[in-house]
Amino acid sequence: MPHTLAQKILQRHTDEEIRQAGQIVNCRLSGVLANDITAPLAIKSFQKMGAETVFDKDRVFLVMDHFTPQKDIDSANQVLITRRFAAQQNITHYYEGGNCGVEHALLPEQGLVAPGDLVIGADSHTCTYGGIGAFATGLGSTDVAAGMATGELWFKVPQTILVRLHGDLPRWVRGKDIILRLIGDIGVDGALYKALEFTGSTLKTLDVEGRMTISNMAIEAGGKCGLFPSDDSTLAYCAAHNRPDAEKIEADEGAEYERIIDMDIASMQPQVSCPHLPENTKPVSEVRDVVINQVVIGSCTNGRIADMRDAALVLKGRKVAKNVRCIVLPATPTVWRQAMDEGLFDIFMDAGCIIGSPTCGPCLGGHMGILGDGERCISTTNRNFRGRMGSLESEVYLASPCTAAASAVAGVIAGPEDL
Repeated sequence: MPHTLAQKILQRHTDEEIRQAGQIVNCRLSGVLANDITAPLAIKSFQKMGAETVFDKDRVFLVMDHFTPQKDIDSANQVLITRRFAAQQNITHYYEGGNCGVEHALLPEQGLVAPGDLVIGADSHTCTYGGIGAFATGLGSTDVAAGMATGELWFKVPQTILVRLHGDLPRWVRGKDIILRLIGDIGVDGALYKALEFTGSTLKTLDVEGRMTISNMAIEAGGKCGLFPSDDSTLAYCAAHNRPDAEKIEADEGAEYERIIDMDIASMQPQVSCPHLPENTKPVSEVRDVVINQVVIGSCTNGRIADMRDAALVLKGRKVAKNVRCIVLPATPTVWRQAMDEGLFDIFMDAGCIIGSPTCGPCLGGHMGILGDGERCISTTNRNFRGRMGSLESEVYLASPCTAAASAVAGVIAGPEDL
């Protein structure tokens, strides 16, 4: 039977023959992830089930990225529980403080995920790693506890929607615009418990960081995962990030798809997702002149070095509009240092931006940029549900770093070409 990319990866991790979508298979895991919000719940379940040791201290990843440095007593205690567990279990990959970054940017950067891997995480945006050809998905803390204990878990083989991307990327269009447009087309439940598999000529001009942005938001379409084939670009990325052993992987010719979607990328303009659902997507030309109070550039969706460069390209020689807070959060210490070394921080500070430490922070309404009543933010994050970034009376618009940076300068939602 010819396999889709999702089926092909799952087949690598199970002794059962995968014959059809909907089949239940037991699989061996490549890695298990949790953060400072979800790890304490997983640890509690781990202990409750009577487990004593994790299945592999080198393949359990604990990343304290949501509230570090800790913002209050509750967040400090969350980290404390996880820190003690990591020490007790001698976890190799425990990240807190100076070595900590946003988990879904950090793991690929550290070479902890590679093409063909099967990774679960107690965070919905674990699907990010599909950008390098890994089957990665978010699960509840109880399932993650079972994975930590046994190194195995069952999966229902998902149906796959094939998304064919056609044409080169226009100057100001990025991976974020592609996934916002797709979610706008199919809806937030358009890929419910399905794999989204991406292919097409656009991949020639879409870098691996852009692919991870697209995979990151597969969950915003209800997807189980978002997958790209592993190609020469993937192997080059992996080789530069401690995984010279990475290999190419793609779907089999003749694989069966539930649906095929064709997207014309060459004629696309930058996209903006309006409140209060990611599917409420419009071209930036239809959302111009919406007054904003805050801009956030960062997160597991768009906090990588390519995103920092995009923002700096737009902000160079310009100033953030009066009464707008522009918050820049490089996703990892490596990105932070690289942005500093490349002179991007000078551009950000000259423009009047606030540069923060690597954190999820405002994305989940945690800290580092909470919205008050009636305030509007345009953000490179992944969700714009009511109250996501603070007050229930606030509004969040989603866009790429190019569009977010242009809006910071304009003081209203705008595309780079408007400047």
